[in-house]
Amino acid sequence: MMGDGFGWLEVERIGEELCDAHPEIGPFSVTFPRLRELVEALDGFEGDPAHNVNERILEAIQQAWHSEREDVPRDDEP
Repeated sequence: MMGDGFGWLEVERIGEELCDAHPEIGPFSVTFPRLRELVEALDGFEGDPAHNVNERILEAIQQAWHSEREDVPRDDEP
């Protein structure tokens, strides 16, 4: 349900939110520290301070964001 808060392990949801919030950014052009900032700034994101976000989670988020972008038609594509 799209109105509820979400956390680090909801990578598909985060990918969707990033795609909506930053359609101009290529997921693989973002460094992990910047990706973390972008995720933490999303509306509804509720990161658990006790949960350590790591490179594996950030990679999964990056891939989910990329996959979501592939599913969305873009103006610059024929």
